Amino acid sequence: MQRDEKLFEMTLDTVLQRLNDLKLAVLSMIQKLEMEYETINWPTFLDNFAIISSHLTGLTKILAKEQCPPLRNRTVLPLLVSMERDDTLINITEGRVPVFSHDIVPDYLRTRPDPITEQKMQQNEQKAANLTNDAAMKQVTQYNKVVSHVLDMVSKAREEWEIESSSRTGIQQTSSMADTQLLVAAVGMGKGLKLTNYGPGPGMMVPPSIRAPSPMGGPAMSPGNVQQQLGKAPSAVKTNIKAANQVHPFSR
Repeated sequence: MQRDEKLFEMTLDTVLQRLNDLKLAVLSMIQKLEMEYETINWPTFLDNFAIISSHLTGLTKILAKEQCPPLRNRTVLPLLVSMERDDTLINITEGRVPVFSHDIVPDYLRTRPDPITEQKMQQNEQKAANLTNDAAMKQVTQYNKVVSHVLDMVSKAREEWEIESSSRTGIQQTSSMADTQLLVAAVGMGKGLKLTNYGPGPGMMVPPSIRAPSPMGGPAMSPGNVQQQLGKAPSAVKTNIKAANQVHPFSR
């Protein structure tokens, strides 16, 4: 009896080791699909899938050995079912199962597939068994045509994308040097600015106290001269100068 128990523990340790290897292989596959989906190719995917398949094959061989005690004779029963959070269970399951509730027990201790899944599997197996060779070959041929058509579409789109990428000489221009120089000249030198005078009367007179300095450091120019010189070039920038209706308080 002790020998059987020891053999059973050794078998469980080996099965757990194989399951951990299988879990790491599945995690690696998921990581490649999520992080390297743009660069992964079909041979690399098949290599990763072959690793998962080898772990499953090794696990099956361990369970099929004569030295392995038949696990079907063992029954797993939950010792405690609770809705409260269990930290020990969280550590064991690496954060996947926070509580061991009545809803989780049937899924984790199930020895057969889900009833709906099992029913669908039986329907597919029955349909496959009733399918003739000619009908199967027709379906395979039709499937190959669809896959070939999709492959041609993907290949064509890839070629167009590569041609478009190679034709790009550099970063597309997002600014205009001519417009930048025109803006600098308008702000720094007043080039292209159009002055509009609003006065109290029809003549729109500007008081002589308002003078505009010369942008080149020369003598001061009156607003009329500035308007006469800068009014030659049309511009959307306008400067409004209001006439002074009142006498300056500090004037004599």
